[in-house]
Amino acid sequence: MSKNEATEKPDPWRVPVAVAQIPETGLHRDIEADQAIRNAVADVGGLREVLSVRASFDVTPKSGGRFHVAGQVRARVGQTCVVTLEEIENDIDERVDLTFAPPEQVPQMAALVDEAEEGDEETPDPPEPIENGMIDLGRVATDALYLAVDPYPRKPGAVFEPVVEVADPEDHPFAALKALKPEPKKSGTKKPKGK
Repeated sequence: MSKNEATEKPDPWRVPVAVAQIPETGLHRDIEADQAIRNAVADVGGLREVLSVRASFDVTPKSGGRFHVAGQVRARVGQTCVVTLEEIENDIDERVDLTFAPPEQVPQMAALVDEAEEGDEETPDPPEPIENGMIDLGRVATDALYLAVDPYPRKPGAVFEPVVEVADPEDHPFAALKALKPEPKKSGTKKPKGK
């Protein structure tokens, strides 16, 4: 598979919400992935399996056509321990706090975020673009899940202990050359030094 194919995989979980249909009071959504979606999420995220994933979001309109999305993503994922290679399961409980803005506002708002990074205050995240008048809550959930996954999962108590081998004095990079070295000539024609 080429690098382009990997980056062009479709979103495994789509739950689009049309921003035009979000009431002024906001919108609450609870979503849960079925088996087919969980399989796709595992495949795209390089996980052994996704046993469950559900999310709860509040979408609130803000000024200037922006929307605030806050919520929680909870999941149970199957991975492989990097030490013992045993199958393990990990729980994910990730908080989501994002701002979505019309695409034309994103560069301007991202510049404000860059300016804020130079100060001492906590830097807000740059906004996500509202694509085709939609906010995809499924994509928000899977992005949060992927960010929360431990890239080096370990079984509780598993400790990596490197194999210690006692060095053989004859096993060194020049051992082969030593074998090629000619034996010193034993001849009695040379006089010992000093005589």
